[in-house]
Amino acid sequence: MTTTRDSQKVHPVRRTGSACSSPVRRPRRTFRPAVVALILLLIASATPAAAQDRYDVIIRNGRVLDGSGNPWFRADVALRGDRIAAVGDLDGAQAGREIDAAGLYVAPGFIDSHSHAAGSLVSEEESDAQLLLAQGVTTVLINPDGGGAVDLAAQRAALLKHGLGVNVAQLAAHGSIRRAVMGSEDRLATETELESMRALVRSAMEAGAFGLSTGPFYVPGSYSDTRELVELAKVASEYGGAYTSHIRDESNYTIGLVAAVDEVIQVAREADLPAVVTHIKALGPPVWGYAHAVVQRIARARNEGLQVYADQYPYLASSTGLGAALLPRWAQAGGRDSLVARFDDPDVMPRIRAAMVENLARRGGADRIQFRNFPPDPSVLGRTLAEVAAAWSMAPIDAAVAMLRQGNASIISFNMNEQDVKTFMRQPWTMTSSDGGSRGFPHPRTFGAFPRKIRVYVLDEQVVDLASALRSMTSLPAQVFRIPHRGAIRPGAYADLVVFDLENLRDRATFEDPIQLAEGMIHVFVNGRAAISDGQFTGSLDGRVLRQGEK
Repeated sequence: MTTTRDSQKVHPVRRTGSACSSPVRRPRRTFRPAVVALILLLIASATPAAAQDRYDVIIRNGRVLDGSGNPWFRADVALRGDRIAAVGDLDGAQAGREIDAAGLYVAPGFIDSHSHAAGSLVSEEESDAQLLLAQGVTTVLINPDGGGAVDLAAQRAALLKHGLGVNVAQLAAHGSIRRAVMGSEDRLATETELESMRALVRSAMEAGAFGLSTGPFYVPGSYSDTRELVELAKVASEYGGAYTSHIRDESNYTIGLVAAVDEVIQVAREADLPAVVTHIKALGPPVWGYAHAVVQRIARARNEGLQVYADQYPYLASSTGLGAALLPRWAQAGGRDSLVARFDDPDVMPRIRAAMVENLARRGGADRIQFRNFPPDPSVLGRTLAEVAAAWSMAPIDAAVAMLRQGNASIISFNMNEQDVKTFMRQPWTMTSSDGGSRGFPHPRTFGAFPRKIRVYVLDEQVVDLASALRSMTSLPAQVFRIPHRGAIRPGAYADLVVFDLENLRDRATFEDPIQLAEGMIHVFVNGRAAISDGQFTGSLDGRVLRQGEK
């Protein structure tokens, strides 16, 4: 239970008098400098506290987790404008609004280091970002996996058109840039094409991007080699950016999980920038248990002095496209028309089908694939590939091909092992992310990733402690992506803050019913303005599109 109150304005007393109130002439006095200093000090100390320490908001008596990973401490937090003005014992200070946070936790607003929210945030209906704010998220990094806008200035304008409920940090998207330069051709870039891609990355960085995202698992990024990734990451490095990658292989599709992590480490080494294995996982039964090998690889790189990190969502299921999950990459070269032509080629289709059978096995079978978006037939949403195939009286692969002929489908794939998830989560270099969007029949991570980590993996299973979990959501992503003055509670930092009830903090979204807001956020501030107040959305649109290098 919280209470708020508006304090009354207090005005300092002004003492007035006549400069010539008496005709009597008084002897002139002289004062030594030390005496003058003492008088000025006494005058200053007599000034009412309200005149000295007047704030817009004071959050009192909360358990403050400052984002550093240190344990909570009892303190008041004062806001003035869009910044945190003071932290500590503010007894005697006054504010336009005071919040009693006794029994509640106060933390920096959460930073989602991997978000697909751009599509919803540009829409008038969802620009207020309620599903993010309900989780405590106040900043998102968009254009992940190498996908997203090429022209970041245009994207920025679209994001600001209807206002924003949260802050947005953009990434340069390698896959989109490659497609703009050379389409979906299955070949290495020429030097001329590589230079064109460098120019587009440079343009994105100059527009304020916080780094380069890649997805060499996906078409067309999968047609690149490591050299191409390194050369483009070098451009991001020139501007202080980071590198984040949906790695080339999270299972044993091509080069294997460990080799794909090694590729990220190579980019970090040769381009000299922080590098992130995004939504880190060991995907599918063939690589369950590989988390320890991956952790050793990253630990060795960090001991070498490389800045290698990961982010992770706290679920056992991933989400991707049906084509990305099942089709061999060579079959997707040239785009959709070329794919359909290969389906119709009796000499080629058997090779595609054989590869799809292997890829389905990697993901644990047809009963582990759940559909979350398929515009040609919405009736399949929430059903598994096994269920759809049975309803259509087809083999699962044939049902998948029939769907891919009509268009791609988004899927949820139940393919992870709990012990691997916990092993990755315990690492001090692992950030928290959602990998969420908001369209169709979403993965529940879209609505619940951050509260779920706290509820399930902090409180219920005690995999990590609360302070460490909060660090993974706040100061760590701010450090990795060099987002200044966010992710921390300290004077001078931006006032992105959450006040939550730990006992009642929980995710409500499920795989069967994913569109449910999280609970437990009592107050959320974005740039010093209340976006959630006493558990209710205010409709505030005080988010910003951030720029790399801004102070």
